[in-house]
Amino acid sequence: MAPDVQEGSAPGSFHTTDSLPVRHRRAYWRAALSRTFGAVNMTVPDEVSSGTIRATPLGRLKAVTVDGDGLTAVRTRRVVGQDGQDEYVVVKMLATGVGRLEQDGRDALLGPGDIFVYDTVRPLRLTLPQAFRTKSLVLPRDVLGLGESDVARVTARPLGPDTLLGSLISPFLAGLVDGAGSYPPRTGELMARNVVDLLGVLADDVLGRSDEETPGGNRALLLRVQAFIDRHLADPDLTPQVIAGAHHISLRYLHKLFESADATVGRWIQRRRLEECRRDLALHGSATIAAVAHRWGFTSAAHFSRVFRAAYGMSPREWRGAQEPAPQVPSAARLVDA
Repeated sequence: MAPDVQEGSAPGSFHTTDSLPVRHRRAYWRAALSRTFGAVNMTVPDEVSSGTIRATPLGRLKAVTVDGDGLTAVRTRRVVGQDGQDEYVVVKMLATGVGRLEQDGRDALLGPGDIFVYDTVRPLRLTLPQAFRTKSLVLPRDVLGLGESDVARVTARPLGPDTLLGSLISPFLAGLVDGAGSYPPRTGELMARNVVDLLGVLADDVLGRSDEETPGGNRALLLRVQAFIDRHLADPDLTPQVIAGAHHISLRYLHKLFESADATVGRWIQRRRLEECRRDLALHGSATIAAVAHRWGFTSAAHFSRVFRAAYGMSPREWRGAQEPAPQVPSAARLVDA
């Protein structure tokens, strides 16, 4: 009998067939895939040589990387009705391999680098006929803010890496999935908000509303600017003027973009730097506070300490100390103190 897949096969899970006897791999792999993405009628090869699933929480979202052999996943109306799980929309990038997705009357052929969307509340068929790697974001439907008809219009419409929107979303999606689990909670929340906007961009593009002056166009450009900021956080000369010039927009338009992010451009840069510093202070205990500050673009350690305290209510040193495990008090001493 094959080992059971644990009920925790949701966020924060890791499954691999590598350590299993060959005769148990097929059943284990089918169960792991179904519990990660929702119940499906799963067809996999008679002999599964290797399969790995890494699922990590990202706020209410789930970031999933899957490496495996060919498979076919079919979600029928009957399965949808019997599943009993929450309703999800999956944004998936096919990193390697080829595939085919059928949903909402469309039949899409998929190639390496393609991004596509499917909705778990309606029937679908996903075929990956050879070894593949996918990177997915699994989103609860209720966080999207999109009507069901809008979602239905973006399913099974792949975006290639050579398209304007695909070239924007592809690195963002891959980086978000790969980095999930390493972000501070606040960063994860901000990323989750951007993913919701990302689906709005897809809907706008399909509906012909992706002009720069439309809300969808603004969201797309804002995502691109925020990704640029993240790539250049360590540069102390990163300024709104530099960012505007790199994206061929006016400084006034750049500030207008950030109105929807509830922050000025400068405050967004500072917030992201503080989040990275806070992460490094916990991970790299031997690094000095000044070194961490300089690593992420702060030119003055004193200024860094002031803005850190203003943001988090304690100094960098106090915050680092709070992350260290408390020393264990010997049981005898505890009895004496009592």
